[in-house]
Amino acid sequence: MRKERKRIALQRIHILFKQAERRAFENRMELANRYVWLARKIAMRYLVRMPRQYKRRFCKHCLSYLLPGKNCRVRLKKSKVVVTCFNCGKIMRYPYIREIKERRRK
Repeated sequence: MRKERKRIALQRIHILFKQAERRAFENRMELANRYVWLARKIAMRYLVRMPRQYKRRFCKHCLSYLLPGKNCRVRLKKSKVVVTCFNCGKIMRYPYIREIKERRRK
C-alpha cells in the first residue's frame, strides 16, 4: 500500500516537472513555479525524495523553476556549478567532481 502511494507520487512529480518545463518555454513562469511548488508538496507529503534531475531545476529558496538565461545564471568555477537565481538572488553550488573523474577515465 505504502509503496504504491510512493510510486504514484513519483509519477505525479514527473508529470508536474514536464508541465513546468513546457510552461516555462511558453513564458508562463508563474504557472511553472506553481507546478514546482505542487511537486515539492507531494514529495514532502508522501516522503519521496525529489529525483536528482529535478532537484537542480528549481530554486530551493523561492521555489521558482530555473531556466538558464531567463531567470538564472549558470557558471562553472573550479569544481562546482554555480547557479544564481535572478528572482531572489540565492546562489546554489553543486559539485561536479564525479563528472570530471569520469572524463579522465575515458
